[in-house]
Amino acid sequence: QVQLIESGGGLVQAGGSLRVSCAASGRTFSSYHMAWFRQAPGREREFVARITGSGTNTYYAESVKGRFTISRDNAKNTVYLQMNSLKAEDTAVYYCAATRVYSGSYYYPKDIDYWGQGTQVTVSS
Repeated sequence: QVQLIESGGGLVQAGGSLRVSCAASGRTFSSYHMAWFRQAPGREREFVARITGSGTNTYYAESVKGRFTISRDNAKNTVYLQMNSLKAEDTAVYYCAATRVYSGSYYYPKDIDYWGQGTQVTVSS
């Protein structure tokens, strides 16, 4: 069982930056590939970024490529999402996710084993 707790969401102006974090419980954190998803009101949950258990490989949705960076610190059982050049359309609840399934590209929600509770990110235009 893995528990995921996100933090760092908030309100930011368009063009600004924000970093969200996700702290995981358990001693097997490095065995999980981690991802971030987001869900805006009235829309389906969508993939944002993912990172392998070792942290050596990442993949991003086209909508955030070049603006967002996913990283992890296995010694701290934490995964991060650094968001720069934020746009109003980035407004959503951001969810941390853990999975043992490897993907060379993106994930579908059905691929995820554990979810965090979500953290709200609001970008004002």
